[in-house]
Amino acid sequence: MPSRPQPSARAVPSPGSVPVTVLIAARNEAANIARCVASAAPARRVIVIDSISTDDTSAIAAASGAEVHQFRYEPGRLKKRQWALDTLSFDTDWVFLLDADEQMPPALWREIESVLAGPPAHRAYFARKGFHFLGQRFRFGGFSFDAVLLIDRHHAKFERLAYDPDDRLDMEVHERVIVDGSIGRLNTPLIHDDFKNLEAYVARHNAYSTWESRMRHRFLQTGKWGQERVRARLFGNAQERRRFLKYVAVRVPGEPILWFLYHYVFRGGFLEGRRGFIASRIRANYIADVRAKMYELSLPARDA
Repeated sequence: MPSRPQPSARAVPSPGSVPVTVLIAARNEAANIARCVASAAPARRVIVIDSISTDDTSAIAAASGAEVHQFRYEPGRLKKRQWALDTLSFDTDWVFLLDADEQMPPALWREIESVLAGPPAHRAYFARKGFHFLGQRFRFGGFSFDAVLLIDRHHAKFERLAYDPDDRLDMEVHERVIVDGSIGRLNTPLIHDDFKNLEAYVARHNAYSTWESRMRHRFLQTGKWGQERVRARLFGNAQERRRFLKYVAVRVPGEPILWFLYHYVFRGGFLEGRRGFIASRIRANYIADVRAKMYELSLPARDA
C-alpha cells in the first residue's frame, strides 16, 4: 500500500522555496494562465510551454512570473511535455506536470514540501484532478481522476504510442507516465477549472475524439497501443486500470449510453443538478464521436 504523506497545518510554503519545477502546458489559455501560474508560486521554477498561442497567453504568463518557451509540434516527434523534459535544463530533480486550466491549492503544496523534505519514498506520485464544471466543484459523477503528476524526471517518461502522421495533438493528453519505481499518492486534489466557455471545451474534446478514434482503430487492427506504454491491468494502479478499461471499452456495443449511465446514474452525477446532466451528456457525446470517427476510418478510401 503506497504511503500517503500528510500535510502539515502551517501556512503555504513561501514563493520559490519548494525544490520542484512546475511544467505548465498551454495553448490559447489567456483566460486561465494567470491563475495557474500564481498557484505554482511556491515552486523553485515555473515553466510554461506554449504552443505558439494566438492570444495573450505568453505575455500574461511572463508577466505572472513564469519562464516561457515556445513549442511547435511535428508529427512523429516528441510531444510537448516530453520535449520539455528532454530538451530544457532543470535545476531540480522533481517536476510537477500542470495544465493551464488547473490550479495547485495551498494544502497540495504543503504535501509536496513534506514529500521533498527528505529522501522521497517513491519515484513519482499520483494526484487527483478535481473536476470543476461551469463554475461548480463536482463531488459526484466520477469525473475526477488520478494521474501521475509529481515525478522524479530521472525515473519517469511519457508513453510512446503508435506513430500517426495525421496526429495534430501536440501535448500528451491520453499518454500516461511510465515510472521506473514505485508510485505514491498525494491526498489534496488539484482544482481543474476551465474559465473559458463551453464552446472551447467542446471544441477541445472534438480534437481529442479524433485522436482517440485513430488510436482505437489502429489498436483493433494491430492489437498494439504503442511501443512504450503503461501496462493494462484490472488490479493495477490508477493508470493501469484506466488502460485496461480502455481495452475493454473499445469493443463494447452501446458504449456512449453506458458512459452516460456510469457518470449520471451509477456515480451520482444527477446529484450535481443540471450541470451534472450536461457533463454526463458531453462525455457520452465524446464517446459517440469517437465511435463514429472509428466507423469512418473503417470505410474504403474514396477518391477526391
